[in-house]
Parts: sequence; C-alpha cells; structure tokens
Amino acid sequence: MTSANSVIGKVCIITGANGGIGAETALGLAQMGAHVVMVCRNADKGQMALTRLRRESGNSNVDLLIADLSSQASVREMAKQVHEKYSRVDLLINNAGGGTGAGTLSADGIEFTVATNHLGAALLTLLLLDLLKASAPSRIINVSSEAHKSTKEIDVHHLPAVERNFRSGMQAYGRSKLLMNAYTFALAAKLEGTGVTCNCLHPGVVATNIFGKPKGVMKVILALMRPFMLNVKQGAVVSLWAATAPELANVSGKYFVQSKEAESSPLSRDPKVQTEVWQWTGEMIGQRFA
Repeated sequence: MTSANSVIGKVCIITGANGGIGAETALGLAQMGAHVVMVCRNADKGQMALTRLRRESGNSNVDLLIADLSSQASVREMAKQVHEKYSRVDLLINNAGGGTGAGTLSADGIEFTVATNHLGAALLTLLLLDLLKASAPSRIINVSSEAHKSTKEIDVHHLPAVERNFRSGMQAYGRSKLLMNAYTFALAAKLEGTGVTCNCLHPGVVATNIFGKPKGVMKVILALMRPFMLNVKQGAVVSLWAATAPELANVSGKYFVQSKEAESSPLSRDPKVQTEVWQWTGEMIGQRFA
C-alpha cells in the first residue's frame, strides 16, 4: 500500500532518473504531488526527460540536476547545488547504476561499476545527510539487486582495480550491490534515533539498458532472458512502495523484494563485513558520517 499524501510537496531526489526504473519512479512520485529532483548524467537526455515528466505528470514542480555518479567531484558539485537550492530533502533514492565492460576505470581510477553503483551513492548520501536529518522523518532508499548474492566472499582491502573479463565484470556488478547492502545496514544502525530510515531493495529483473550495449555471451544471455523480464513500470513498483508506504515509516535496515521484507545474503548481514565495508567506503570517498 502506498500513500500519495505522504509525499505531497516533499523534496524527493532520485538518481538515474532519465530512463528505465528511475524515470518511472520519478513519474510516480510526481503524479503523487512530490517535488521531484531528477539527477541525470547526460544533460540533453536529462532535459528531454524533464520535459516529458512535467507533461505526463501534470506537475511543474520537477527539477533537473546533472551529475556523473562515477565521479566523486561531480557528486560533490551536485550535492553543493542541492544545498544551495533546497532547505530540506525528504527522500533520497539512490537508483543510478549499471555495469560496464572489462578494464573500465572511473575518473578517480576506481573500477567503474563499484565507483558508480556503490561509492557514488554512498558519497551522495553522506553529503545530503544534514538535510535528511533536518527533514526527519525522511527516507533513504538504495536500489540494489539479488545479484549481490553471487558474491560469496569479499576482502575490501584487495578489490581489483580493473575487471579483466566478462565473467569478472558480472562479478563486479554483484559485488557492488553486496557493498551497497552491507553499507545500507551499517548506515541504518548509525541513523537509529534520527528519524531517517535507510533501506535497500531488489526491483526485480527488469528490461532496461543497465548493461549498455552488451556483446558476446552477455548479449545472448540477455536476449534469452528479455521475454521473462519485468517492464520498467513494474520495476518501479517496489521503489515507490518503499518511498511512500505508511507502514515503513519507522522501518530501517531492511532489504525488500516484491514489496515485502526479504533475506539479504548472510555476507551482507555479517557485522564484521559491515564494519569493513563502512571503513573502506569512508576511505575511498574521503567522507565521514556526521
């Protein structure tokens, strides 16, 4: 059950909002009367998405910010703009993410998938935490994936800088989501008593362009899977529920699948792993919890 009244006039920031699940989630929030702030990487695509969203939702209270989540400098600049434009943030949905080919590094020299899917989201969250706390009750939602369960062990101090083949490229995606889940649970514990909740979710296996233009085996696998995948509107259902459901007002540190609580992997729930991921993430992004 969702409640449109819960987001009317609330400032809701969603990353990766120009297409796929992000665009549908932004549309749903705008239709409920939220003040939606779309964060997009590409300015031209973002502007087209902004125009479309305002038209389809009938809500003119929709803004656009440009940021590349794989670049920490870009994330910091965007967070600065948020502080300049808004006095509050009621909802942050870290939706942007994807997978890349072998050997791809971010502008900061970090493996691109982990840089985008986990570190960019973690940095943005910490930079906006003051506004989220000031707006409590507020929510942080991290869009993860069941792919995190493919990671059976992790040593954050020896993560490879470069993924060198198709198989490890897929492993990088699962690993980035494992990092996201473990960090979500650690952050939720630190936010206890602040009125800010922090949860993560799996949207389902959705037909999006998350892996760009796949080649070889990956292309074949995705082609075989596509008839069984959810469409983007179906994929946005869990995010919208997590963002607005009244029954989740005080629920934090959970993982959701199909709009209900589910079991995240034992590795992501391991207190030792959570501590290591928390410390490593802080070192990688140069930002501490406050």
